[in-house]
Amino acid sequence: MKCPACPNQLQQMTVGDVTVDVCKGGCGGIWFDNFELKKFDEPHESAGEALLDIERDEGFLVDLNKKRNCPKCNDLVMMTHFFSVKKQVAVDECPGCAGIWLDAGELKQIRSMFKTEQERNQAADEYFDEVFGDKLKAMQAESDAGLRRARNIARTFRFICPSYYIPGKQVWGAF
Repeated sequence: MKCPACPNQLQQMTVGDVTVDVCKGGCGGIWFDNFELKKFDEPHESAGEALLDIERDEGFLVDLNKKRNCPKCNDLVMMTHFFSVKKQVAVDECPGCAGIWLDAGELKQIRSMFKTEQERNQAADEYFDEVFGDKLKAMQAESDAGLRRARNIARTFRFICPSYYIPGKQVWGAF
């Protein structure tokens, strides 16, 4: 596979039971297939230490603003987004195969952000609540008020038209 950040070819590197593609001697980036990064993104996952110092050409400068094609899907341009709510590391992810490209040094940054997946999820929940919490509470209150109105209307109709009355079937009644 061709490196998405430099002209080099990616080389396979087996770490533990996972084979990743690295740009040795080039930009030092790492390609993780779908779900592989989860095996290396926390500091207690010791296998990830082997990926922290990929041999690279220090003279090669990577253009971080350049759109990159997926090394696996070739014609698909990867999406750039932040890895976590801390917004410290921007990663490139393929919309087709969900693989993730990390530039040199980004894995080290990711591993230093959170100690565990639980800590990362808690930070995301707190951020989500900070950004959307008030709006969601207002929507919930609106929804609760609407539910109360609907129940009142239903009770009124049950009073006006009791369940034993079937329109057009009674010999008595005005309908």
